[in-house]
Amino acid sequence: MPYKKANGEGSVQKYYKNGVPKGWRTTITIGRDDKGRLIRKQFYGKTKLETIKKKDDYLNKSAAGMLPADEKITVQEWFKIWLYEYRINDLRPSTLERYCGIYKIYILNSSIGLKKLKDLKTSNIQSYYNILINEKNKTPNIVKTLNKLLKSGLNQALKEQYIIINPCNSVTLPKLPPKKEIKIFTVEEEKKFIKSLINHRNRALFILTLGTGLRQGEVLALKWPDINFKDNELKVQRTFKRVQLINSTNSKNKTQIIIQEPKTKNSKRTIPIPSSVISELKKHRAKQAEEKLAVGDAYVNNDLVFSNSIGEPIDARNITRSYTRALKRANISYKNFHAMRHTYATRLFEADVPLKTVQELLGHSDISTTANTYTHVLPKQKIKAVDRLNDLFIL
Repeated sequence: MPYKKANGEGSVQKYYKNGVPKGWRTTITIGRDDKGRLIRKQFYGKTKLETIKKKDDYLNKSAAGMLPADEKITVQEWFKIWLYEYRINDLRPSTLERYCGIYKIYILNSSIGLKKLKDLKTSNIQSYYNILINEKNKTPNIVKTLNKLLKSGLNQALKEQYIIINPCNSVTLPKLPPKKEIKIFTVEEEKKFIKSLINHRNRALFILTLGTGLRQGEVLALKWPDINFKDNELKVQRTFKRVQLINSTNSKNKTQIIIQEPKTKNSKRTIPIPSSVISELKKHRAKQAEEKLAVGDAYVNNDLVFSNSIGEPIDARNITRSYTRALKRANISYKNFHAMRHTYATRLFEADVPLKTVQELLGHSDISTTANTYTHVLPKQKIKAVDRLNDLFIL
């Protein structure tokens, strides 16, 4: 059945399907393709007025530069472009790896990932988050992380006029659960652990971590020139991380230990080393020299403070296993490797070191991070501080 033009409307036509009228349609030309052929766009409506209104709305947005460059692009297609073309060179490899993981698990082929970018609404995202929480049993932290990534990617789409507003701005996120109290070594456990490390290959590594609060990647990336034996201090200048080497193809990504910049700008820092820990480092350096001589030309001289038997970087997974076995051997309940960093900070607070100083020693970018992490210690320090005022009121 041919289309019938409405009287006086020219390009607005009635259209039929199997002889039954279905509404109205209008067609406009919006340009030419790379072969010079006309590109046309159609608008449909139940009435002539609705059809004309859709067409006029499109033309007005086009004149204002508010139309997406590609109306057919899906959310997942856009995020792949954003990750592999926009962010691949400006993100730390470990961060890019994490973002790509979130994309593959929570965006690719999901209900929001398959939607056209221009059609994505807050209600779609909200519904998806509710499903993740209520049906998939995902944590509020996962939803919060996903929303942060979505929001960032959609902000870029907004800049490029693929969308008019960012639908993530109006989403209601689930409340985060209270933070779990961090685990630390008691003073007795710390002494017991250190005592148990006699003749342990990683004795100096574990003791240095307890005595400086270094992150695992920071301690593994230390080089001998970073340690100033004269002034008893060290400089944190780099970190090691095993990451997947991300590529935009579908080939399997390989993993590799890489050198990265420290976590934040404040993570590049100078830390004093207790004199007893300095002694452990000197003993460790002597043992390392013996290993180097024994291996001979096969030794890789990376100048690393902590390396494997032939001088290569130590895989963090191996250190974690070694640490876990050492705890078990010392008959100390399991605490993750990061607990040594928490223990260091706690001992500082117990020694009345000011919050700002602890922040700088830990390399936190914001003092609130330090305060929020060590809420279990700070109240006791406040009580001790107030108790010191007692002498003022004794007559």
